[in-house]
Amino acid sequence: MTDAERDHRLDHVVVLMFENRSFDNLLGYLYRPDEVPSFDGVAFGSHSNPIPADVATPGQTSIPVHAATNLDTPDPDPGEEHPHINTQLYGTVVPASNRFRDVPEMEAPFNLPPSPTVEPTMDGFVADYINRFRAELDRMPTVSEYSQIMACYTPEQLPVLSTLARGFATFDRWFCEVPSQTYPNRSFFHAASSSGFVLNGPHGKFAARNVAPTIFERLFAAGLPWRVYIDPSQLVPATALIHAQRLAPFFADHFATLYDFYDDARKGTLPAYAFLEPNMLHPHSDMHPPGFGRLRQELHLPPPGAMLGGERLLADVYNAVRTSSSSSGSNFANTLLLITFDEHGGTYDHVPPPRVPPPGPRTGQEEEGFDFGRSGVRVPTVAISAWLEPRTVVSQEFRATSMIRTLRERWSLGLPLTQRDAIAADLAPVLARLTPRPPEEWPTVNARPMGLLAKLEEVVAWPLTRLERDLAGEALAHEAASQKARLDMDLAGLTRKDALRHMRRVRDNMFPGISRGRAA
Repeated sequence: MTDAERDHRLDHVVVLMFENRSFDNLLGYLYRPDEVPSFDGVAFGSHSNPIPADVATPGQTSIPVHAATNLDTPDPDPGEEHPHINTQLYGTVVPASNRFRDVPEMEAPFNLPPSPTVEPTMDGFVADYINRFRAELDRMPTVSEYSQIMACYTPEQLPVLSTLARGFATFDRWFCEVPSQTYPNRSFFHAASSSGFVLNGPHGKFAARNVAPTIFERLFAAGLPWRVYIDPSQLVPATALIHAQRLAPFFADHFATLYDFYDDARKGTLPAYAFLEPNMLHPHSDMHPPGFGRLRQELHLPPPGAMLGGERLLADVYNAVRTSSSSSGSNFANTLLLITFDEHGGTYDHVPPPRVPPPGPRTGQEEEGFDFGRSGVRVPTVAISAWLEPRTVVSQEFRATSMIRTLRERWSLGLPLTQRDAIAADLAPVLARLTPRPPEEWPTVNARPMGLLAKLEEVVAWPLTRLERDLAGEALAHEAASQKARLDMDLAGLTRKDALRHMRRVRDNMFPGISRGRAA
């Protein structure tokens, strides 16, 4: 294989981003110490978190890491907002009155310790989960209920993800960019900034005020095609709404459905950059932990089957890339598929996130006073390429903005967007094989069939989760702003039926590529 042929390793880049899982939570048990020389997972050490003194039972003062017993843990959903992450990283609640409060009621310094530049201890996951459980369900959890925050999945429980991780390359030091929730982290992935925001809400904030330039615009300016593909059941793309101020001119022709992606992969017509969104609505395929715990428990509803749905989606996307054999377009040998997550979502991880440079000079308007000087927590990330050896473990530090760096380097897209992608590592050197692995040597994956409870997710009239309400609220706020009107609607009381009706209208009016795209 000549150098010229190896230069085509990154002709096409596909990213599939799931939701709210830490590295330890999904891949901590991926390897045993006798299988690989080095791997920073939970099987390579002894890890635990203390139980708060006023909660601990006699003879038990900590909860060790242990294997999960089901696919619906942790249930209910852990805290993912900035104040919750501060408690998880440092074990602190400052002021003490924040302990059992919902995030909107919390006060500065939002659980940061007096010296937030110290190394995080990663010992506050149990304490924070108890606090979050008490705030949401209005009762204290039992030992078995709060112990689940220390549960991590085994390879046998997630056969698709673990097979691909072992069959290609796993990054055991890949960090998300913000120690907080979905929108800021997804914004950093494509803009290396979140315009100073660390929280999703209030609704409409990102669509109206996130003005950070994106890598999408750099690709367009260079004449390179890009596309965002979403599960059509989600109706509207989160990526578009997060970056609405920059991407509105592209709404009509750069957003499509996952089934259009499968067609493009089969025909060899994938764009230079493709970003895939799983379904963040019901039926979930985003691997997000179960939400709306109190209401669901009161109504005796089963937890959603997001892990099984995510495994099915991952298998479909992988097989689409693996079987792509176009001789003149995108194919298995010139396409990198990156599987990653937006943030850790409050699930346990033992590696302290490092200090990093802020995206740019501080403005004094940063939300909750955060200085953006620390990364978010590690997230599971797997690279799939014909140019990777099986059982590759990449221990160099990578981060979400490594994708921006990789795209900039591959296509000479100019200077860094911010100081964050300026220090991020490039993925190209990881693709180190001298010849491509033929697809018949790639691992075979088959997702498990959905069980009865998981199938119920497709027919139950679920209440809206926090993320679903955020997505609906962002869509409606942007629609109102585009019409130079005010959003005059009670989003807190929005029913699922009404939310879907409104989101279909936004889809049909703003995203014709999704509205007319393939639905199955």
